[in-house]
Amino acid sequence: MKEVILQKDEFLIRTTDMGDADIVLSYIKKIASYEKLSDLVVADVEDIKRSIFEKKQAEVVIAEVNGNPIGFMLYFFSYSTFWGRANLYLEDLFIDEAYRHQGYGKLMFKALAKIAVKNECKRIDWMCLDWNIKSIEFYKSLGAKPLNEWITFRLEDQEINKLIK
Repeated sequence: MKEVILQKDEFLIRTTDMGDADIVLSYIKKIASYEKLSDLVVADVEDIKRSIFEKKQAEVVIAEVNGNPIGFMLYFFSYSTFWGRANLYLEDLFIDEAYRHQGYGKLMFKALAKIAVKNECKRIDWMCLDWNIKSIEFYKSLGAKPLNEWITFRLEDQEINKLIK
């Protein structure tokens, strides 16, 4: 059953279920286009159904205005060994262009904060592309701090498979 996380007037943020897989994939494609990374999207609806809704490898909430989707957030739990508890990792947040600069992004972070508190998380982490100045300014306005002393590393499919041989 879908749960309303936050509601203000005609705007609401709700949980998702298997029936939302098409919407989730459409927002993944939208954010990839915005980030100029569309050529990297290989996920299809079946991948979304399996990984998010069957295996529960991530959570997704949908933002709606008058019942129509206008954005999404995809997050999952990470873990702090120092604190001995889970944290939230925000993988993606996207709002359709026509609905930006209306306070919906701040409401989406408010909903994410509610989820973090409900799950006793002490931290929410995410990454932002360095050219996305508007987003960086928005995140700073929320009180977020860039972690310039940390370097992000990544192993991709080929390197992962090479390690297990």
